[in-house]
Amino acid sequence: MASFSGTKINPSRFHKSQIKFFLILIPVAIFIALPILFIISHAFKPENELFAYPPRFLVRVPTFQNFRDLVNIASESGIPFSRYLFNSLIVTGFGVFLSVFFTSTAAYALSKLKFKGKKLLFEINTIALMFVPIAVTIPRYLIIANTGLIDSYMVLILPLIAMPVGLFLVKQFIDQVPDELIESAKIDGASEMEIFLKIIVPIIAPALATVGILSFQLLWNDTSGSSLYVNDESMKTLAFYFSTLGAKTGNTVAGQGIMAAASLITFVPNIVIFIFLQSKVMNTMAHSGIK
Repeated sequence: MASFSGTKINPSRFHKSQIKFFLILIPVAIFIALPILFIISHAFKPENELFAYPPRFLVRVPTFQNFRDLVNIASESGIPFSRYLFNSLIVTGFGVFLSVFFTSTAAYALSKLKFKGKKLLFEINTIALMFVPIAVTIPRYLIIANTGLIDSYMVLILPLIAMPVGLFLVKQFIDQVPDELIESAKIDGASEMEIFLKIIVPIIAPALATVGILSFQLLWNDTSGSSLYVNDESMKTLAFYFSTLGAKTGNTVAGQGIMAAASLITFVPNIVIFIFLQSKVMNTMAHSGIK
């Protein structure tokens, strides 16, 4: 489609008409990237630069000492740093898989299957969007204690795999799939699981990527599970260990470098996953409300 001036409204290659957009977007992008650059730079600052006055935004003499101190402090507590990392990887990996699986299958059932109470279940999920986690801490703890899940990996996973916002987004995405496509597959002899895996999943891949990102961030950064439901120190996660660094160092000033290194380690996986999947997130948000 061409405009009145003879140029495309959205040219596939660079055009001088785009300069005005770059003049706005490039400064905004740089401004948004400044906190990320500071987190990276701050983690590699030696002690004299951490407390330099006036403060320095970028590191001048980078060092890995902060990371070495972080590993040493973990070892002194009797639990190696690698154990906390292993726990987080196990919890996050299985948690993301289960969250994506249950969210997608539940969304498919609520969108395309016919059964009594379907509308009520979706309304309950919508209401759940209004509740913050702290509001259900006590009943959640009572359920976990009565089911004997204390001091296990599952207690760190199960409370976080149900994502009302993820179910809402995926259901809205599946609603756009024509019913005729599913009916024709059934006529050809496809089972519900075959329809779900071969037809629905490829179509809703962007929505599933969004759920995966949200679930990863929730599980990777969670500290409440380790503090409330786990007594065994060797079962706790990396995020919980990082949250206790201030107390472990015994000196807030001396521990600044260690906490800066911990912040970077926590931050990097989140930003890397989002960068690789951000296009799918945008696609999900654009289509989640379209029927």
